[in-house]
Amino acid sequence: MYLGTQGQPDDEDELKVLSQLGVNHVSSDPPGHWTTWDRQAFEAHRDRLAGFGIELDMSLMPLGSRAAFENDASHVFLGPSDERDREIDQICQLVEAAGAAGIRALRYNITILGHMRTEPRYGRGGAQLSSFDYSKLNQSLGEFEGGAANADEMWGRIDHFLGRVVPVAEASKIQMACHPQDPGIGDRLYRGVARVMGTVEGLKKFVSMHESPFHGLNFCQGTVSEMLEDPGEDIYDVIRYFGEREKIFNVHFRNIKGGFLDFTEVFPDEGDIDMLKALNVYREVGYKYMLMPDHVPGIAGDNARRVGFAYCYGYINAALQAVNN
Repeated sequence: MYLGTQGQPDDEDELKVLSQLGVNHVSSDPPGHWTTWDRQAFEAHRDRLAGFGIELDMSLMPLGSRAAFENDASHVFLGPSDERDREIDQICQLVEAAGAAGIRALRYNITILGHMRTEPRYGRGGAQLSSFDYSKLNQSLGEFEGGAANADEMWGRIDHFLGRVVPVAEASKIQMACHPQDPGIGDRLYRGVARVMGTVEGLKKFVSMHESPFHGLNFCQGTVSEMLEDPGEDIYDVIRYFGEREKIFNVHFRNIKGGFLDFTEVFPDEGDIDMLKALNVYREVGYKYMLMPDHVPGIAGDNARRVGFAYCYGYINAALQAVNN
């Protein structure tokens, strides 16, 4: 296991800061539109990062955490269409290009409603904390603009995508790391859509479809904790289940207070999850890739994002040293 991060470093100073803080592995994307990311684009980006002692460990496919029509590949999970097939073809080409450049993995999301939150809460020193309370979720928005989709429909769309992409990932030796749906709301529909990747059972079903050593999870520990009634007790067995099956390709190492349908994302040292205990489970199951901050609380002052992430880098580094010793 090793410390990593995600996102696009703004400038060379930020790359220097990452290197100085011991963040030597990243998930980052080549510049330009994703349809231009050929082998040469990945190699050029990899080589630029290497100049700062940083390894390009993985990249993000054009399937982020936003709602479908806000993603670069908008139609992939909206049901049959020419646009869907064209975008999946382009994604397959992207997988091949990343594999040819020697990139380890690509991370992505399967969601059409996107990342959902309610009003923020506030923590120590007034830090702004991303939060979710299902009872306060806006229920007046009506059916999703792209159409309703029950659980069977969503699983059919996922099956189609995996059937096309997983064989290409296998041939290209690219690990496909899927992020769970955030937040999970169980078997409930929201705006007519089932969030099937928002339960532990759904994730188990997902990794069993089109079984391959290159098909697994971007395991967001925070998101999975949000699915659980008692995350402080239950998260460790979930880590063990997917880790023993070698289905964890990346870890978003973050903490929460609360649990299913009502939670707050907090600093790693103050939540309900025993982070050292969790880290020991990753070690026991042989997890060997990045641990990275995610959804860092909003803090005051200049360079707030950089400072907040730096705090989490130090926490993860210290935790890794403690566990490894």
